[in-house]
Amino acid sequence: MRAILLGPPGAGKGTHAVGLSEHYNIPHISTGDLFRENVGKGTPLGLEAKAYMDKGELVPDELVIRLVKDRLSKDDIKNGFLLDGFPRTTAQAEALWDFCEENGIPIDYAIDLEAPYELIEKRITGRRSCPKCGKIYNVFFQPPQVEGHCDIDGAELTQRADDNVETIKNRYRVYEEETAPLIDFYRKKGILKSFDSTKDIDEMQKEMFETLV
Repeated sequence: MRAILLGPPGAGKGTHAVGLSEHYNIPHISTGDLFRENVGKGTPLGLEAKAYMDKGELVPDELVIRLVKDRLSKDDIKNGFLLDGFPRTTAQAEALWDFCEENGIPIDYAIDLEAPYELIEKRITGRRSCPKCGKIYNVFFQPPQVEGHCDIDGAELTQRADDNVETIKNRYRVYEEETAPLIDFYRKKGILKSFDSTKDIDEMQKEMFETLV
């Protein structure tokens, strides 16, 4: 299965990417991981990307596309792949579509995780983590037994600095302006599959596995 994972921040892409990758035995390709790997290894593409990142600038579409194309040329994607975080714009989507068609690896599905803004805000602002064991909690949905402390080791839970309402609203606005149009792009291609990510994780993954065949 060759698929793209879409959805606003907080829709559960990270969680479901792991489940889909394991179930279908395909690599989960995150653009964030791609950047870190290439920069860390000092590859030519990584050095190009680092030059923009060091100046606080966005990495241009053309370079992001080259990074993804390079990753999709590896042997481990012959049974499929799951792209997460790419494409983000229509221009990236068109370039990816053409590349996959030309190389005999057409995309099977664009998986859209739907979630209302109100839920997304609670999921992100309510997120807390244990600095010792890494366990994740949510004060609204999965609170610790003792407020503010980890159930496992009792450590004081922390919150990421950018897990605040202002940042979330900005990320959601960027998503609606740049990435949401991809839903219509893939609907016209006939490969869009939408799922209600307000559902329980296990229920939603069961629905995915039954639908994505």
